[in-house]
Amino acid sequence: MSGKLIRLDEYRWQVPRDYKPGMHVPGIIYASDSLMEHIKKDQSIEQVANAATLPGIVKASLAMPDMHFGYGLPIGGVVATRMDDGVITPGGVGFDINCGVRVLRTNLSRIDLKDKLRPLVEGLYAGIPTGVGAKGALKLSQSEFDRMLVKGAHWAVENGYGTKDDLEHIEATGRIEGADPDKVSQKAYERGRGQLGTLGSGNHFGEIQYVERIFDKDAAEALGLREGQITVMIHTGSRGFGHQVCTDYLEVMERAVRKYGFDLPDRQLACAPIGSKEGKDYLGAMRAAANFGFTNRQMIMHWVREVFMRVLGISPRELGMSLIYDVAHNIVKFEEHEVDGRKMTLAVHRKGATRAFPPGHPETPEVYRKVGQPVLIPGDMGTSSYILVGTEKGMQETFGSACHGAGRVMSRTAAVKACKGRAIERELEDAGIIVRYTGRDALKEEVPEAYKDIDQVVDVVHNAGIAKRVARLKPMGVIKG
Repeated sequence: MSGKLIRLDEYRWQVPRDYKPGMHVPGIIYASDSLMEHIKKDQSIEQVANAATLPGIVKASLAMPDMHFGYGLPIGGVVATRMDDGVITPGGVGFDINCGVRVLRTNLSRIDLKDKLRPLVEGLYAGIPTGVGAKGALKLSQSEFDRMLVKGAHWAVENGYGTKDDLEHIEATGRIEGADPDKVSQKAYERGRGQLGTLGSGNHFGEIQYVERIFDKDAAEALGLREGQITVMIHTGSRGFGHQVCTDYLEVMERAVRKYGFDLPDRQLACAPIGSKEGKDYLGAMRAAANFGFTNRQMIMHWVREVFMRVLGISPRELGMSLIYDVAHNIVKFEEHEVDGRKMTLAVHRKGATRAFPPGHPETPEVYRKVGQPVLIPGDMGTSSYILVGTEKGMQETFGSACHGAGRVMSRTAAVKACKGRAIERELEDAGIIVRYTGRDALKEEVPEAYKDIDQVVDVVHNAGIAKRVARLKPMGVIKG
């Protein structure tokens, strides 16, 4: 299998169109030699080739350096399809619709938390529900829940969870137009109704960090970052609500494949024409779930602010906690891109991939227009996280997309087995990281060695030119499900 790959340059590998029958475009994988050794160990290259058979796909089936095996499309995959003859596929978005990241900056420095870190972590853990099936304190009526699904983070701000300034620093201002609550099943409502404002489980987390290193002074200044500064990262998505939306529409799409006569190499890529009833219904429900994800992170941010002010005994002005950016990494959006010299609107599926728009782009917030859209790349517990900015080269090569994390190299089961007999919490504390968690195996499942080296992953993105490194953030305190 791997012998058919063609190396294009130091950081790009091509899966040629003759790799398997039915490919309409080649695959392009961004990876170094060492990362490619990990990638070859699972079936994710096969999934890149499978995605290249989707009707209406343009340019290439893309995969970022954090790629690993997923449902249908590899996690780290990016595909774009034409509006007229292209398809929409839930497998190209994933189950955790609008899983994403937001990063908050503060006026605080590391020394300000010298004696307050543990109380802060305890306060965040007490104030933000974590874990599988975690329920929040907020209970909404059906009509109010529907309004939230349509308005997204705007609903949260209107109800006192944050400020209007927050909205200017969220992808799509925290609201995807076209959300249709009528296309959401009752089961999705039941799963999601009590989960607004909760972190959930798995690799989701809330993390107190500090800026360890600045790589680009001008971009860092535009983002309001300085070395030693305290930041907070929130990583979560649409919880059980989005998972159920995906589950519901996979069944719909499997019937659609037969109805429209698509010949696909993998039933997990079940899809429907963008303009079909099935396609439109999924988009309406998916956008509702995306708005849930934006609202969820907005509410958590509001509570993080409150915890910091209460524990530290400081005013909002002294804290200076404001949003740098919030970006989705499991979503499909209609965007304008250039293909073969012609501008066209495409359905861009990003599954475990982060939007990375360049300087000057109209969807890049005005305050960042000169440096590019912030690209937020979370690590996990004991590892660094990164902030980058989008580039014009990325816009041309990857539909303005970059990686979304480090990418797993061990399943959760394998990670737990490998950690047998180890005290992960103590190991983290020895490294200066205070952690609170809910699930019995939460720390073992997400132990740093279960992931690729995030420094190597970000090096590929930076050196390939598809996003530019700005700052590295180091963890100090973590809450997990």
